[in-house]
Amino acid sequence: MQPALGRWPEPAAVRVRVLAEAQEGILSRTQLLASGISSARIGRWVARGWLLRLHPGVYALGHRAISPRGMKLAALLYAGDLSALSHRTGLHHWELINEAPPVIHLSVPVQRPNVRGILTHTPRVVLATEHDGLRVTTVARTLMDSSPSTPDWELRKALAEAEYQSLLDAEDLRRVMGRGHPGSARLRRAIERHMPELARTLSPLEDRFFFLCERHCIPLPEPNVRIGPFVVDALWRAERLIVELDGAAAHSSPDQRRRDEARAEHLRKLGYTLLRFTWHDVVRTPGAVARAVRSAL
Repeated sequence: MQPALGRWPEPAAVRVRVLAEAQEGILSRTQLLASGISSARIGRWVARGWLLRLHPGVYALGHRAISPRGMKLAALLYAGDLSALSHRTGLHHWELINEAPPVIHLSVPVQRPNVRGILTHTPRVVLATEHDGLRVTTVARTLMDSSPSTPDWELRKALAEAEYQSLLDAEDLRRVMGRGHPGSARLRRAIERHMPELARTLSPLEDRFFFLCERHCIPLPEPNVRIGPFVVDALWRAERLIVELDGAAAHSSPDQRRRDEARAEHLRKLGYTLLRFTWHDVVRTPGAVARAVRSAL
């Protein structure tokens, strides 16, 4: 049920409407009170379905179709002004990983109870900034906090993305790592094995192929290079070797296979050697893939 804003006292209606429009339709109890809405009126609006409770003291105005960004804002409003998105939620908000975690992670200066969909952390100091209009821990702190629970390959991918987006500050990293801090050893190892090329890979299969090359001491190729009308997955330019990586569903139809064959023929006419590997090849038989690549280099 949409709220009948026209029936509300006009000054309060205007303030609430403007605030809700600026906040993805999300409002906190504190904000409603500051807008001139009494506790009794808040209770009546909740009873009528005009305000829908998301978290203790946090409401959606009239509907539950909340965007992912709106859910982050609702979590921040629940935790208070000095809270910040952090850990894997911070990585996702900085666009350093592709998938959002199933719960929203927050760093808070004073412990707040975990509620459904929100997991709070209480560091000694919340090192935060603003990104895309929301408070989030700094990139260095986010990498540090998330390192204990992030797989090595994903942590290295996040480092590469941060560098590619010019978000990485070496001095900030040194300050947050320190000796004995949880995750500092893992983050330090990831930095030592930094692979900038991961910022230009476009799929988990491409990531796995690059790690395969590293593991088998194969010189790393250039990822996703345009050659004429085509973008090839991996290129060794001097050796004129191309590797194409086929996901499970990307090349399954007859039309797709015909296009792949025409593409391969075009590249061969330009003097390139073309190798093609599937997900199964890279994941299940990496040694055979490595031998094929080495033989072609």
